Amino acid sequence: MDSDPSQPFRIEAVDYAAALNQLRAVREIVFVEEQQVPLELEWDELDPNCVHVLARALDGTPIGTGRLTPEHKIGRMAVLREWRGKGVGDAMLLALIEQARQRGWREVSLHAQSSAIAFYLRHGFQPYGERFWEAGIEHQSMRRVLGGPASIDHRDTAIETIVDIVGDARRHLFLYTRDLDPGLFDAPPVMEALRRFGTAGRGNEMRVLLQDAAAPQRGHAPLLALAQRLPSVFLFREVDDPVDKAYPSAYLANDLGAYYFRTLGHRFDGEADLHAPGRARQLRGAFMPVWERARPVSEYRALGI
Repeated sequence: MDSDPSQPFRIEAVDYAAALNQLRAVREIVFVEEQQVPLELEWDELDPNCVHVLARALDGTPIGTGRLTPEHKIGRMAVLREWRGKGVGDAMLLALIEQARQRGWREVSLHAQSSAIAFYLRHGFQPYGERFWEAGIEHQSMRRVLGGPASIDHRDTAIETIVDIVGDARRHLFLYTRDLDPGLFDAPPVMEALRRFGTAGRGNEMRVLLQDAAAPQRGHAPLLALAQRLPSVFLFREVDDPVDKAYPSAYLANDLGAYYFRTLGHRFDGEADLHAPGRARQLRGAFMPVWERARPVSEYRALGI
């Protein structure tokens, strides 16, 4: 299994029997010692029949685990405390999803600890059913359809998706929006992702096509204040052609193959895929001709933008 050479760790699928001691070194620290899960509940009869992925530091030290069960469930996701927040969990989850895709599975599910729900939302998993308690910890059932775009039908999922698309962009973002979508593009996690994008110092650029340039001003959209500080990064135009003004949809795409598309631009529900270069390229191709015939938003320049 290939890993990103820039990461200070490696992810690979491992043989359960051969890697058992390394799996124990992570799972028993995280689940048994930290979370007080009884040892007899931590290891079960499914383990020998699961696909296991192991994260190792570059010196070979085990730092994270996850498994994929024959019932198409992801579980036992664990990362050692000192490695949390460094992308290990994200990389393991993507590796498990890829293992499921290779087996032709149409869907995977999981029981997310309540503290990890946002993490799984960010990766396109949708909650279903009521929350429940398992091994003394509150959980939520979640699932994700594979082999195509994920359906976005929760605002929190939409926000996490936008954060991912912004964070994954190499240098360019393309946003087609009616009015900067209050509730989405003013959400604190989105604004923080855009701030990081704008200050990354890589020559980054975000082009924003608006159908109503006055609405963000009236609503004091926080992106305008950010753009005032970073005018070479955030560029705004308003569609002028009547055909463009009648376009009902909205979308965000980056230059690394991720997109979030909403058929009705005034709603947040839609579809997204973080690994769809063809579709993202198609959206960027549709964006540019509209951008060329749109008018620069001169009233924003009056604000110093």
